[in-house]
Amino acid sequence: MSKDILVVDDEVGIRELLSEILFDEGYQVHLAENAAQARSFREHHTPDLVLLDIWMPDTDGLMLLKEWVAQDMLTMPVIMMSGHGTIETALEAIRIGASDFLEKPIALQKLLATVTKAILQGVPSVKPEVQDTTEKIAEKIAMSGHSLPLDLPLREAREHFDSLYFNYQMQKENGNITRIAEIAGIERTHLYRKLKQLGIKPIKKGFGENQ
Repeated sequence: MSKDILVVDDEVGIRELLSEILFDEGYQVHLAENAAQARSFREHHTPDLVLLDIWMPDTDGLMLLKEWVAQDMLTMPVIMMSGHGTIETALEAIRIGASDFLEKPIALQKLLATVTKAILQGVPSVKPEVQDTTEKIAEKIAMSGHSLPLDLPLREAREHFDSLYFNYQMQKENGNITRIAEIAGIERTHLYRKLKQLGIKPIKKGFGENQ
């Protein structure tokens, strides 16, 4: 039996793209262009998964997620989406009760892998605290030989993480900006701005080598 997925996003292009991708994978897809439509759908149906955009004109995704939690209606996994995502936003979404977080533009394989994982795991039985989630992010950084101080204010810890992450990717990919942008799931122009903000200089490449 196919799984039902509700896609909530105010951008028609995003809704149509996600709908086509998920439909081709065998999912039944329902669309909502704002929080009001998502509320109405949820009152009458319980989808197997919700892909929920954070930035919407009427009510943002985090507020809608909080409403579902307060009304005991968060009985399905919810994956938050944002084109302006930060670690701080992701932590807040997961703290409230989201299963995962995707940053736009969303890579096809990342989308499908995250959706499959969320449906298999179901709704988190215990909502993780911000501290626990931060420690998990620190699971991944330690593997690269670095550590993430957890006694810093959240904003400073996030900046420290971003700096470690992009420095690591810069070295691993030998300064290949296109490849780093693909791995990070962000556009090249946004990546350049991020590197400049963090004070990370792109590795100079030899003549004729592509970025």
